Amino acid sequence: MEHDVAIAGGGASAVLLALQLRRRWPDCRIAIAEPAARLGAGAAYSTRCDEHLLNVPAGGMSADPETPDDFVAYLRAQGFDAGVAARYVPRRRYHDYLAARLRALPGTAPHHARAEAVGYDAQDRALILDSGARLRARALVLATGNRARGLPIPVPAQAAGRAIGAWDHDAVAALPATADVAIVGTGLSMVDAALTLHARGHRGRIVALSRHALLPLPHAAPGEAAVDLDALLALPLRARLRALRGEAEALRRAGRPWQWLMQALRPHGVALWRSLGDGDRARFLRHAVRYWDVHRHRIAPEAAAVLDGMIARGDLVLARARLEAIACEDGRLRLDARAHDGRALCWRVDAALDATGIETRLARSADPLLAALRDAGLVRAGPCGLGLDVEADGAVRDAAGRVHDDLYAIGSLRIGTEWESVAIPELRVQAATIAARLAAAARG
Repeated sequence: MEHDVAIAGGGASAVLLALQLRRRWPDCRIAIAEPAARLGAGAAYSTRCDEHLLNVPAGGMSADPETPDDFVAYLRAQGFDAGVAARYVPRRRYHDYLAARLRALPGTAPHHARAEAVGYDAQDRALILDSGARLRARALVLATGNRARGLPIPVPAQAAGRAIGAWDHDAVAALPATADVAIVGTGLSMVDAALTLHARGHRGRIVALSRHALLPLPHAAPGEAAVDLDALLALPLRARLRALRGEAEALRRAGRPWQWLMQALRPHGVALWRSLGDGDRARFLRHAVRYWDVHRHRIAPEAAAVLDGMIARGDLVLARARLEAIACEDGRLRLDARAHDGRALCWRVDAALDATGIETRLARSADPLLAALRDAGLVRAGPCGLGLDVEADGAVRDAAGRVHDDLYAIGSLRIGTEWESVAIPELRVQAATIAARLAAAARG
């Protein structure tokens, strides 16, 4: 075999895995298939904008679960002061950190194949690249990361250049300061886009629309709250949510922030998800997921303050509506939507930004490798159709339910099985577990 481990995708989870593989298997021959020039960037850390901050303090972002202060040590070496562990630093700093740790690996650097993985030859154990090349390896790890969900309605061809992905940070930053902008979605991607427009002195109208028009909420000062996990796990979904609302209200009456409750729940997200039956998981996705997300995936207080100021001044308007159509009209875009109360809404703008978030359903994935694996029966969807069906250690199940011994998944592909599978605290543990399994298999 040319390589011991091939990794499809080159974002943060791929770099975390490479670091853990070399720690446990020093002479492991690693190949990473990633078309982007920079490894470790992905959707989350590709930004070079200083206004895009980490969503957790630096002290919680170490790449290694066994060395919790590693990121802080890196930042201190870059000139940050002792208080940086509690700060929300620019996300670009985290990519720089991962790149530095990857460069520092002893031995031969992982092979970076500048191409996208589009298929897999299971018999030959070869990852097929869009360049025509093949990467043969004893094991394959799927680290394909996040892909944008895409706007929910067709975009006319003549709108090219005016319908922009919110993750295209350069295109967002290049919008004229006087442009009227609609942002479809009000989650974390919308926050990034709004912060970039604000940082560049945008003067045009900005409207952000989504079904609920809920923004991610801010972090509070650190603190602790008690949670009876066993009691929660014994409850069905509705009773569980009712109990959590009661706990949050009790904190409020005591003059303490509700964020402390979410922080106490943070390490138990996987257990809470796995303890739900299929019916309750489906109900959660239909009725509660957006409310959960805005409380769970919080943003830096300083980012929230900027958004609050934009809304107070009227620079950013939130609309609770569902997008129904996009058309070109007199050199601009016309967006037709339906408000939650049934009213017809219409905006004429110069640009529309797609901030609808990530696609998590296997059946709708635009990833060519995942489609090829699915069509070949080598993978199947996880619970509720989300991600892939995987074991607790990340080993992937095929269409018949058999567990592969040479195919693993890391990151958002495990969302259906684990739910909490997109943040660094989970990714670094997943990376360590997969690396340990593969190293043990290599030793026989």
